[in-house]
Amino acid sequence: MRSTLVMIMAGGKGSRLVPLTCHRAKPAVPFGGRYRIIDFVLSNFLNSGYRRVYVLTQYMSSSLIKHINRNWHLSGINEFIEIVPAQMRTGEHWYRGTADAIFQNINLIRDSRAENVAVFGGDHIYKISVDQMEEEHLDNDADLTIAAWPVPRAEASEFGIIQIDATGRVIGFQEKPANPAPMPGHPDLCLVSMGNYIFKSDPLVRALVDDANDAESAHDFGKNVIPRFLSEGRRVFVYDFGRNLIPGEPEGARPYWRDVGTLDSYFKANMEMRSPLPTINLYNRRWRIRTAQRDYPPARFVRHGGHATVDVVDSLVCEGSIIQSARLFEAVIGYDCFVHAGADVRNAVLMSGCDIGENAQVRHAVLDKNCRIAPGARLGLDAEEDARRFPFRTEEGLIVLPKGTIVPESGPVQFANDVGELMLSDPHTRDRMEETRGSWIISEMDRHSYVSAGPRYRKEQEGTVPTHDED
Repeated sequence: MRSTLVMIMAGGKGSRLVPLTCHRAKPAVPFGGRYRIIDFVLSNFLNSGYRRVYVLTQYMSSSLIKHINRNWHLSGINEFIEIVPAQMRTGEHWYRGTADAIFQNINLIRDSRAENVAVFGGDHIYKISVDQMEEEHLDNDADLTIAAWPVPRAEASEFGIIQIDATGRVIGFQEKPANPAPMPGHPDLCLVSMGNYIFKSDPLVRALVDDANDAESAHDFGKNVIPRFLSEGRRVFVYDFGRNLIPGEPEGARPYWRDVGTLDSYFKANMEMRSPLPTINLYNRRWRIRTAQRDYPPARFVRHGGHATVDVVDSLVCEGSIIQSARLFEAVIGYDCFVHAGADVRNAVLMSGCDIGENAQVRHAVLDKNCRIAPGARLGLDAEEDARRFPFRTEEGLIVLPKGTIVPESGPVQFANDVGELMLSDPHTRDRMEETRGSWIISEMDRHSYVSAGPRYRKEQEGTVPTHDED
């Protein structure tokens, strides 16, 4: 077991992922049918041999805390995954930036007496053998090592841009510049920070204290702490994520990292998981992605009455779901879903507990948990109709249904009471809700988003199983 302390930043809202994040933190967003985004970084650390992990939470953390408490347990001596809510230890304010989040928990670093501290984000989809990164950190006698990866220059302004010398030592850093500097010899690429760091503890503590005393600071690693390290002549190096080798992966496998910070990028990453040759390997038994273990029966594919047989192409279907004489094409179907006879679901992501009615058609859409599509309803087939009917639709035409939404065959969509009220008050959804009044209604007080619409639904109506959302 490695003695390095791990601090995972899991307090972000993910405002570009609304309405998926109007009621949950971004790391708690379901992904790939059966996972949460946080599961990937936690799995990376456990697979790499790290057993002292703090998860720092803040925004809408209830479902994230519940998921970790129920499903992530370590039982060895001095082994733990502990949740650290924002506590205002250093003043009457919440976390003011990434560096401030660590500073407000600086007691954990001091108490641990660890030589190194790993500070990683909890909101990306990737696999990394962290021990390889730390070995390079030690070989370089680095004060800070930054995991780095080239991205197209057109997309690079959303990241921290790194300049390095021939030895891999960082000589310049720009946080989200409008005109990012390209990599030498690669004018179309930029070397960007993945937001994953390994620090020597002592320089980190000193930098955090100095940053906290700087009234002009934004208290951010990219904007303030890394430039401070460079100005002080600290040994700052990059770790080339492209050289990371995951045990058990086939020879020639490329590293995988996706920033799922927008609805379209989130959707595309889900689609990559279900592709015929997925770029992220979930079937490597030496590098398991752990998550909740649910007591659901196997997925079931059944012919119904005089309908055609089930037709499934390039799709993922999770446990407890029933596909009944329906067609799935390039779809991700979460656990406990029901796709009825004659339904056609293409290029879509369904989170758990969704119900797709008979002969309904769903295209290019993300359905949050417990959504219900009425028999004969159509989504994603007519761009003009979709723009009029669905409040949340991206520039690329992706329809996003909030948790617990009901879509009738015609007329306004129905938002669950709890989520509808949240979206009316959330500054990132409020304006859109006001602009589209008339296309939606909010259900009565007794209909909440946590009621499953999948195979459990009929039993729930009979009162034979609990109706609360299990996670």
